[in-house]
Amino acid sequence: MKAQTEQRTGLLYGFGAYGMWGLVPLFWPLLKPSGAIEILAHRMVWSLAVVGVALLAMRRWGWIRELLRRPRKLALTALAASVISVNWGLYIWAVNNGAVVEASLGYFINPLVTIAIGVLVLGERLRRAQWAAVGIGVAAVLVLAIGYGRPPWISLVLAFSFAAYGLIKKKLNMGGVESLAAETALLFLPALGYLLWLGAQGRSTFALDDPGHSWLLAATGLVTAIPLICFGAAAIRVPLSTLGLLQYLAPVFQFGLGVLYFHEAMPPERWAGFSLVWVALALLTWDALRTARRSRARLAEAGAIAAATATTAATAASEAAVAAEAAEVAGAAEVAGAAHGAPEPPAAAVTPAREPA
Repeated sequence: MKAQTEQRTGLLYGFGAYGMWGLVPLFWPLLKPSGAIEILAHRMVWSLAVVGVALLAMRRWGWIRELLRRPRKLALTALAASVISVNWGLYIWAVNNGAVVEASLGYFINPLVTIAIGVLVLGERLRRAQWAAVGIGVAAVLVLAIGYGRPPWISLVLAFSFAAYGLIKKKLNMGGVESLAAETALLFLPALGYLLWLGAQGRSTFALDDPGHSWLLAATGLVTAIPLICFGAAAIRVPLSTLGLLQYLAPVFQFGLGVLYFHEAMPPERWAGFSLVWVALALLTWDALRTARRSRARLAEAGAIAAATATTAATAASEAAVAAEAAEVAGAAEVAGAAHGAPEPPAAAVTPAREPA
C-alpha cells in the first residue's frame, strides 16, 4: 500500500514537472520588452537565490567542499552551465520570436539525439528498433529542412545542447538541486555583471515604473527551480520507464500551444516532418517498454530460481539436522543403557554347515 501511494505521489510530481515545462511558453512573452539575454541573466541570478533557500532548508552544504576539491568535476560543472545557458537563452528567444513549434520539435527529437550521442561518444550498441527510430528521425529532419527552406537549426541546437547537458550531468552524478545551485553560482557573477552593465547603459527593463514587471523577472527563479524540484521528487518514486514516457508531455504541450494558442503556421511538409518524428518516438517507446518487460521477466525468473535453490538448501539442512539429532539421541540412549548394566543383544544364531553325505 505504501509503495502504491509513493508511486502515485511520484506520478503527480512528474505530471507537475513536465506540465510546467510544457506551459512555460506562456510565461516568457509576459517579460517583454526584456530581451532574451536579459531574461536569461535574471533567470540565473534569481534561480541561485531560490535554490540557495532550498539548500538552506534542507541543510545540504557538504557537496560544496567536495566539488571545490575536485577540479575536473568543477570544470565539468562549468561546461554544463555554459551548455544549459545556450539552451535556455535560445529557447526564450524562440518563444518570444514566434518559433514555439520549432522549439517543441527540439525536445521531441532530443531522445533520438541522446541515443546518437550514446553511440558516438560512449560507444553504446543499439538494438534494431533504436537504429530504425534514429533513421526515421534523420528523415524527419530532412523533410523539415526542405519544408523550411533551411535546416531547423533552433530544434537542432536545442536538442543537441540538451543532450550534451544530459551527458555531462551523467558524468557529474550530482543531485538536481545541488547541480542547479553549482551551475547558477558559476554563472551568477557574469549574469549580475551583465545586468549592472545594462542598468548603467540605461537599457535595463528591471525596476521601471511598472513594479509588476520586476516581480515577473524575479519569478524566473521560481519558474526554473520549482519544476526541477518536482522532477527530482518524481525521479526517486517512479520507474525510469514511466519517467521516460512522461518526458513527452512537455513538447506535446508546447506544440499544442504553438499551433492552437500562438497560431503558428503548420504547412503540409511540417506536418509530414512532425509525423515522422512521432513515428520514431512511438517505435522508441515500444522498444523501451518491451526491453523493460523482458528485463523484469528475467529478474522474476532469476528470483524464482534463487528462491527454489534456497528452499532446497533449507530442506536439505533441515533433514541433516533431524538426522544428526536422531543420531545424537540414539548415541545417548546406548551410553545410558551401558551405564545401567543392560544385557547385550543376543548373538546371531549360526546354522552349522552340513557335511556332505
